[in-house]
Amino acid sequence: MELEENKKASTELLQLVSFTLGNEEFGIEIQKVQEIIRMVEITKMPNSPDFVEGIMNLRGKVIPVICLRQRLGLEKLQADKNTRVIVVNIIGKTIGFIVDSVSEVLRIPRDLTEKPPEITTGINTDYIVSIARLEDRLLILLDLDRTLLTTEKIELEALGS
Repeated sequence: MELEENKKASTELLQLVSFTLGNEEFGIEIQKVQEIIRMVEITKMPNSPDFVEGIMNLRGKVIPVICLRQRLGLEKLQADKNTRVIVVNIIGKTIGFIVDSVSEVLRIPRDLTEKPPEITTGINTDYIVSIARLEDRLLILLDLDRTLLTTEKIELEALGS
């Protein structure tokens, strides 16, 4: 039975969207991604947390937009031609996450992933699901649900329509 479970884990594929924030590459499960769009005009909202960039109109629906750099404790940068908004469905809501660039869609065996090291600096490890060891690089897999505290989820619900 245990051998069967190990075999299943080694053949199970993760489908990920990879993106960059600074010099680091991250990934999220593709099932959470609704679409990826170029940076659009974002309306600032008063009294929102620093990492909430504001709201945007997505085909008639108002959705909150989060600067993922700021949410993960990285320095905010000016948007450029590579900046993208990854629109995801989490916590029962549609939310946009601003990233530096989107790299590719990957299919990797689950057995190439491992838990993050206990001691890591920089990014809050609560958001990290695992680390994928690819041939020439490491990919940090994020759980976007965990990037928001309960109170922040409530605030975001109030922003969207």
